[in-house]
Amino acid sequence: MHLYEVPLWFALVGLALYTVLGGADFGAGFWQLVAGSGKQADEVRDEAHHAMAPVWEANHVWLIFILTVVWTAYPAAFGSIASTLSIPLFIAGVGIVMRGGAYALRAGTRSAGEQRRVDTVFALSSVLTPFALGTVIGAIASERVHLGNPGGSLVTSWLNPTSIAIGMLAVASGAYTSAVFLSGDAERQGDRALADRFRARALGAGLTAGAIAIGALIVLDFDAERIFRRLTQGVGLPALVASVIAGIATLALLWRRRYEPARYLAAVAVAATIAGWALAQNPVFLHGLTIHEAAAGHDTLVAVVVAILVGALLLFPSLALLFRLTLALRI
Repeated sequence: MHLYEVPLWFALVGLALYTVLGGADFGAGFWQLVAGSGKQADEVRDEAHHAMAPVWEANHVWLIFILTVVWTAYPAAFGSIASTLSIPLFIAGVGIVMRGGAYALRAGTRSAGEQRRVDTVFALSSVLTPFALGTVIGAIASERVHLGNPGGSLVTSWLNPTSIAIGMLAVASGAYTSAVFLSGDAERQGDRALADRFRARALGAGLTAGAIAIGALIVLDFDAERIFRRLTQGVGLPALVASVIAGIATLALLWRRRYEPARYLAAVAVAATIAGWALAQNPVFLHGLTIHEAAAGHDTLVAVVVAILVGALLLFPSLALLFRLTLALRI
């Protein structure tokens, strides 16, 4: 591995963590949106809300990390992405702000009607944001972003078959991982009935996400042939196989109500998808721009890598303690 690749691999690790952890938070909002009405629906919304309470803000650290690393280590590519994909990035930013505001306002609602309106804003933004971020990945994967300001169409760069397919997959994956996590949370609290309701949602969402993933591969075959070929025949194939195996194993564990190992395998299934795309994309960063060409100077790359390693010494223990305390309090 060359030095110019190292920051990008760190950023991809951050992307995988954000897709799993932040995606699960977005998925909790999805389940609030489709919960329906009545006592059981209120229990689903309350469980989703309380499960996110200690961690929803912390999970966004990965998005900030990704943006900072790419901006610093690959400035030309970052500028091209930010300008060409300014619309979906703006939509995602608005969604994150609306989602955070709605979450904070929920505690101050004084009636059931107010709470429903706040929950609706929260839930809609929880679907809109991952979809918009997924279209950004689709635009890069289908090489619709070129070097420039902007480096491509402001509309078709992200409104295209690949972007839409990956946006849908991002929403479905978040719903899937969220339902798996919430099943385990409900079981840990001793609420078997609620755990079974989330289990049913997780099984349905897992099958749906798998179907969307197959559909996305078909779309890649005619819209992003290079990525499709390298995913199905080249260096990305092992990661794709790992994702499929982990996904099937997660469904089997859910069927047997073994929620704790299912939690980790669900994360592996989603993270392996990110790894497969990264391997298939390499060495291309954007259309006509390789990772080597996009990288900043040697001294900047060294400074970025050192800063990441030092920051990791503080970040990972802090997050580990946060999640450990969160899980302990939910027993």
